[in-house]
Amino acid sequence: MVQPQTLEIPIRGMDCAECAQHVQHAIAQLPGVEAVEVLLSSEKAVIRVDLTLVDMPAIRKAVAGAGNYSVPETAALAATPPLGGFSRRVLTLMGVVFGAVLFIVVVGEWLGMFEQLTARVPFPIGLALVIFSGWPMLRNVFRAALKRQVTSHTLMTLGVLAALAVGEWATAAVVVFFMRVGDYAERLTTEGARRAVKDLTAMAPQMARVERSGAEMEVPIGEVAVGETVIVRPGEKIPVDGEVFAGQATVDQSAITGESIPVEAGPGSRVFAATLARLGSLRVRATHVGPDTTYGRVVKLVEEAEAHRADVQRFADKFTGYYLPIVASIAALTFLITRNPLSTAAVLVVACSCSIALATPIAMLASIGAGAKRGLLIKGGKYLETLARADVLLIDKTGTLTLGKPEITDVITLNGLPEAEVLRLAASAERYSEHPLAEAVRVAAKERGLLVPDPQNFEAIPGHGVRARVDGSLVAVGSRRIMPDAGALPITAHLEAQGKTLVFLARDGELAGVLAAADTLPPEVPAALAAVRDLGVRHIKLLTGDNERTAAGLAAQLGVDYRAELMPEGKIAVVKDYQAQGHTVVMVGDGVNDAPALAQADVGIAMGAAGSDVAIEAAHVALMREDWTLVPDVFRIARRTMGVVKSNLVFTAVYNMVGLTLAAFGFLPPIFAAAAHSLPDIGILANSSRLLRQR
Repeated sequence: MVQPQTLEIPIRGMDCAECAQHVQHAIAQLPGVEAVEVLLSSEKAVIRVDLTLVDMPAIRKAVAGAGNYSVPETAALAATPPLGGFSRRVLTLMGVVFGAVLFIVVVGEWLGMFEQLTARVPFPIGLALVIFSGWPMLRNVFRAALKRQVTSHTLMTLGVLAALAVGEWATAAVVVFFMRVGDYAERLTTEGARRAVKDLTAMAPQMARVERSGAEMEVPIGEVAVGETVIVRPGEKIPVDGEVFAGQATVDQSAITGESIPVEAGPGSRVFAATLARLGSLRVRATHVGPDTTYGRVVKLVEEAEAHRADVQRFADKFTGYYLPIVASIAALTFLITRNPLSTAAVLVVACSCSIALATPIAMLASIGAGAKRGLLIKGGKYLETLARADVLLIDKTGTLTLGKPEITDVITLNGLPEAEVLRLAASAERYSEHPLAEAVRVAAKERGLLVPDPQNFEAIPGHGVRARVDGSLVAVGSRRIMPDAGALPITAHLEAQGKTLVFLARDGELAGVLAAADTLPPEVPAALAAVRDLGVRHIKLLTGDNERTAAGLAAQLGVDYRAELMPEGKIAVVKDYQAQGHTVVMVGDGVNDAPALAQADVGIAMGAAGSDVAIEAAHVALMREDWTLVPDVFRIARRTMGVVKSNLVFTAVYNMVGLTLAAFGFLPPIFAAAAHSLPDIGILANSSRLLRQR
């Protein structure tokens, strides 16, 4: 059985949301196409298709048949438009010139200055000018009509035909002129949404300096292989994700993390593509290249964020389909009541459906693109919409609320074991564990100069700890659950009251020692949580696998609720419980051990996701650096974005209602109706562009 493949195909000629819908519909009709998503912002189609049933020529033909769209043969072809594209631009320019001249003439006539001039122009010549200057749009409307499709230009074309039917060729010409103006306004609006994505793409380096056969050479980034040595000189962008094995440099990582303060990179450091080596040079062993780098994944996810439409956007898309028939009905009713063809034409001309379709995606894409530049990776508009109404915030503790770099502060010995022996046994058993507490134990043993043997039969027990054989003894290290018979010790109660986490050590089934670890709470956390609460999030709860005393101490310090001694599945249960009560739940975690809970939440936020494939994939929002000030920022962006979306929709609705009313009652001639048609797009662009400058 042939497995369907996923193709990414560039699409040229799309200027508005309606264009993307037409292209998507055309491709979806092809045999073998299982799913298709056309992304206006990145000008491409993502298609899941069985290539044994359909080929690229068929896809190109379907795209071309949907309207004035095309699929370039190659990237080079896309950069150099064919003669047809050049001819269309010349025709457009001439149409605008003719329309501008005619606009002056008609306005002059309206003022009583050019009556004799327009009267001397024969109707056939005027008709020819209208058809010539408006042919590209008129042709697309006729082609869509043959396919039983309605476009944003359908109503204006009916207005043009109505004006011509009553001999008003000059009015028809001016309507065509403003159709052109409207097209350019829509392109300008769409380009505003694309700019954020294009700016991200432009930041990626195109060339890399690699070492091959003892010599340095520059090659296109697509030719760099994993494992190759990449040389980065001062002032150059790092072209790959990799590990530094020689050199020292100050690296500006703002392209990834949004943090303007540079970091020092040296042997053993991880570096990321698109970051800048300001001072010093590096020799880097490539671990990820091209689209597999952290930056490449960020760009791809931002491009595809458009596919995750918000509910309000889906409503706007559906409403557009009903809006045009409603306007046509109003126009027909206007004619039946007034018998005035010019008022009828004005109703058809003033209606602006594109502004309704653009009201939501332009704002969403502006926020997503601006957020990506600041180290906030938001995977789609629906997550912004959900964040804006969220009322519950759940927080994982270790590695999220705390820095995840605990230190061993106390070692309690039992059964006569020396302190150093307790630490040595614990470090050996924890040698292959990835848990932050295991790292703290290993660091403490290293600082004391202890020789730690390799464990045997190592076994990790999720939610409990680890077991291994050390020097022939069975050693278990972990939470109280690893040694349920440990009981309550007075000294452990005192340490837990201080908010410290306890690590129990058992040897051959007997409790042999207890280690206490303290983690560091970032200083910005209390203020960040207060800001989240001020933004309307009523319930904030700490989720941790620590015991009751430790969790209670930290929760009291922060003024939040808590749930302690939770296994990974317990965190999921808490999320589901809140959701069952009708709450909208946001979960903040590190994206690794709490990935299932992040996925279950309405919005999962992964903290410090830079370089972590698991965190970027698991979460709906990824914070590329460990900075708690970003958490309230995400909520602010979401609320501001939805505010802009709502104002866009209200403005569009009011504008269209006023315009239709004035046109129907004869107060808005077709000429000024045509001029008014393009203004909402510009207003939406101006309003939404504020989101590109969020601070």
